[in-house]
Amino acid sequence: MRQYLFVSLLVFGFISNTVFAERIKDITSVAGIRGNHLVGYGLVVGLDGSGDSSASFTDDSMRNMLEQLGITLPPGANLPIKNVAAVSLIAELPPFTKPGQKIDVNVSSIGNSKNLRGGTLLMAPLKGADGQIYAVAQGNLVVLGLSVSGDDGSSVTINVPTGGRIPNGATVEREVLTSFIGGNSITLNLHRPDFTTAHRLAETINDTMGLGTAHAVDASSVRVSAPKELSQKVSYLSMLENLTFLPGTAAAKIVVNARTGTVVIGKNVIVQPAAVTHGNLTVTITNDPTISQPAAFSRGGETVVVPKSDIDVAATNSGAFLFNLGVTLDEVVRAVNNIGASPAELVAILEALKAAGSLNAELIII
Repeated sequence: MRQYLFVSLLVFGFISNTVFAERIKDITSVAGIRGNHLVGYGLVVGLDGSGDSSASFTDDSMRNMLEQLGITLPPGANLPIKNVAAVSLIAELPPFTKPGQKIDVNVSSIGNSKNLRGGTLLMAPLKGADGQIYAVAQGNLVVLGLSVSGDDGSSVTINVPTGGRIPNGATVEREVLTSFIGGNSITLNLHRPDFTTAHRLAETINDTMGLGTAHAVDASSVRVSAPKELSQKVSYLSMLENLTFLPGTAAAKIVVNARTGTVVIGKNVIVQPAAVTHGNLTVTITNDPTISQPAAFSRGGETVVVPKSDIDVAATNSGAFLFNLGVTLDEVVRAVNNIGASPAELVAILEALKAAGSLNAELIII
């Protein structure tokens, strides 16, 4: 007998009818102001025998580094690379970061190193997508993972010891120019594109700054006239981003995570008239083999196992329930929960309502 445990978390978005004003800075971003990804390659030294043991590129990197430091090794010389690990470096350069400022660096092993704990990253350049060097990283790693092994081969690993972080481990060497510096306008991009929100945003700015100051370019962008002087533009944008207005309501959506049984339902989801019936059909097959013995004093008889199966079919019907015009999905879910449907069965009912044209929402299954 199998038992199934279903866990469902149902979240209703915007249950209350109250609509709150939003600040412009919370739902938009200024075009051209963004971070830039940096990547690099380096060597981590000082490991206690947990470095790369058979990575040829680590050996080559060590030789190149020593040659740059004026140390020439004889051909074929063995390097103790067990205390060294080749790593990849990634970082994000925030907008308006100036040379001399510090940024964090993430370090990950790319060889067969088992543990980076206690290592030190040697000076390594961080490059942007254009191949230019924007920062230089160096410092001691902070590794939260731990790996311990015994002489008998047993081991214990906590988190991931082959990755670490260097807080403020890179010094910025080059500034990335943004489009914010030049021009007599700025563009505000909505985090969630919506024509109603873009229209209301432009209206709010025009009511405050004057007619014709802003106009919606499309569902996600609003262009705003701004002073050309940089200091004035900063003050102007500071005033703009603190304005409040009522954004448009989100489209009717239902998001279902079929793996976890989580169902998130938006406020504007309405169900058209529909009748739903729900039932389960359970088929149980039980194997009960029997032993067949030959007759007494028979010749050539053999004892054999004869398979025997019992099949039991049980059908349960929870009945049908009717949804009238304009019923909310809240009532639908409550009705489904009352009959004891599982999350998987709830998803099946929602899909059936969508296919029948009774559900005016976008059903997203992830």
